[in-house]
Amino acid sequence: MKTGKIYLVSGLIGLSSAALVLALFGFVKEEKPTKVENDAYREVINEKYRIFALPVPEKLDFAGENVPLEDWDVVEKMDREMLVNAYWHSNTLLSIKRAKRWFPVIEPILKANGVPDDFKYLALIESGFTNVVSPAGASGFWQFLESTGKEFGLQINDEVDERYHVEKSTQAACEYLKKGYSQYQSWALSAASYNMGLAGPVKQLEKQRQDNYWDLLLNDETSRYLYRILALKEILNNADKYGFVLRPSDLYEPFNYKTVTVDSTIESLADFALENNVTYKELKLYNPWMRQSSLKNKEKKAYEIKIPVH
Repeated sequence: MKTGKIYLVSGLIGLSSAALVLALFGFVKEEKPTKVENDAYREVINEKYRIFALPVPEKLDFAGENVPLEDWDVVEKMDREMLVNAYWHSNTLLSIKRAKRWFPVIEPILKANGVPDDFKYLALIESGFTNVVSPAGASGFWQFLESTGKEFGLQINDEVDERYHVEKSTQAACEYLKKGYSQYQSWALSAASYNMGLAGPVKQLEKQRQDNYWDLLLNDETSRYLYRILALKEILNNADKYGFVLRPSDLYEPFNYKTVTVDSTIESLADFALENNVTYKELKLYNPWMRQSSLKNKEKKAYEIKIPVH
């Protein structure tokens, strides 16, 4: 019997490591593999298993501004984010899938406001295009704090929170980023200010006697911020180059919906959903800015509600 197992193992060396695992441990009945089986398995691993270092692109820009890759620190920070995002397979696959749904929503709003297209990746690294809430209470795709959201025109109360309204929060983000650019005359510093507050870069620029993002010594989060954006930009624009293989059918399609304008009270969103031939779940997923199960709308404000079209 032992001889038979050895013969089987030697015949499996040409298989993939995954196939070998199934073949070996589906066949072997002992609790632990034998030394011969382990040695054969290690041989396959040594032959087949490879993790490659990734070359940093020779030229990069953020929003049309050159990234100084002649600086070793810039290169190594970029190298870190390329490796983290290229080898964090599940997260990056989800980013690629979700980008198909949300980039077409965000891109025209950026363009209409004169904000560079690269900032769509800022929203992606902030939230992964999910309506997450940070420990500090920042919410939505663009991760606005309540005070900042209100400052830039978003309605936020117990009933309505427009930080979860993709179009309106993108418009608010554009206003923030344009204000940052008018202050710093640099989109990179404007992006940094999105992470550390509009006044944040000022203090560091003055303290360190510098005039750009790339030469600043910053806290770890802001120091990585632009490089994370650049890494996702590079990988999403060249997915197959970095080993991400997705069929068109694997990507998440944009929502298909019509809008209904409502300027009165909706006592029950569940009933409203049924009246419009959708489920309550669908209604809330398409309109996450509605935070309750009703819309009292005491101010009689006109709201555009998305109704899924099946």
